[in-house]
Amino acid sequence: MKYDGTKDPQEYLTAFEAKMNLEGATDTVQCRAFPVILSSPTIKWFNVLPNRSIASFDDVSRKFMAQFPTWISKTKHPISLLGVMQWQDKPTRKYLDTFNDECLTIDRLINFVANLYLTNGLMNEDFSKHLTTKIV
Repeated sequence: MKYDGTKDPQEYLTAFEAKMNLEGATDTVQCRAFPVILSSPTIKWFNVLPNRSIASFDDVSRKFMAQFPTWISKTKHPISLLGVMQWQDKPTRKYLDTFNDECLTIDRLINFVANLYLTNGLMNEDFSKHLTTKIV
């Protein structure tokens, strides 16, 4: 998995650190291996860092996060699920996939709230009725 500057940099940094820790890599090895997760154009950023500007992996991490902060994903509030709707031409399966994807971006989502918002945006009345009358 290579970082291209279009996703959450923290996700890539966490995955890299986990791999390095699993291998027991030293701080120096982590610094030298870090460019391996970068692809164009992010590798260009790394290549223009001044010589001797990195003293530790913490330095690399801080500079990396400072360079790409706009892509840090933000958790959403559950109310944002009200905007997920099933449109006339959208199959129920596609709506459920979209709804589930949105649920993953929400911190501390309560099942009751998710179910309420799910049925609110559902156009398939039979399925909605089934969901709201089914005993769990």
